[in-house]
Amino acid sequence: MAQTIAPVVPAAPRPDPGVAELLQSVVDTARAIFGAQASSIMLLDAAADELIFEAVSGQGQEFLVGRRFPAGRGIAGWVAASGEPMVVDDLHDSVSFDRDIAESTGYVPNALMAAPLIRRDRVLGVLEVLDPSPQARSGLPELDLLGLFARQAAVALHVLTAYAPRPAPGAPDDPSRIELLRLLSEARRLLGE
Repeated sequence: MAQTIAPVVPAAPRPDPGVAELLQSVVDTARAIFGAQASSIMLLDAAADELIFEAVSGQGQEFLVGRRFPAGRGIAGWVAASGEPMVVDDLHDSVSFDRDIAESTGYVPNALMAAPLIRRDRVLGVLEVLDPSPQARSGLPELDLLGLFARQAAVALHVLTAYAPRPAPGAPDDPSRIELLRLLSEARRLLGE
């Protein structure tokens, strides 16, 4: 089911610490849930027509954050443009897979799952899970699970960036934001991270 996706406000150059922690929690959790080698979130910078690695877990986490690539390329680009999730079990046979982009990241996966981060009619970015375990990518229920997880991440990201009050410099953080960060830390602890 295709949908029309409206353009999004450009991604901020570097998210604040709360957003960074939220995104890192999402990729760490997705990697654990799907038994993957790596997971990443790329946010859409509509003005530059680029996807930006904002959080990475596993392969490439040391150097990929902040890296940009054209939004119209690869499977992540297709997912961002279409607003539809995708699973590819064998990337060697996929015409959508952009091997040049993968090689430039230092990690070329054999399989991947990707889902758009959508808030209302806007694509905020893409959640990718690279080389998930074969059982984790075996069918539509798993793809639905990734899509639900990406949708929850998009809503949380939207709330944190759009509605969370910003404290004045030097002022203590807002209590609701502190609670959100505490819950994210607790989720990581429960996953054994």
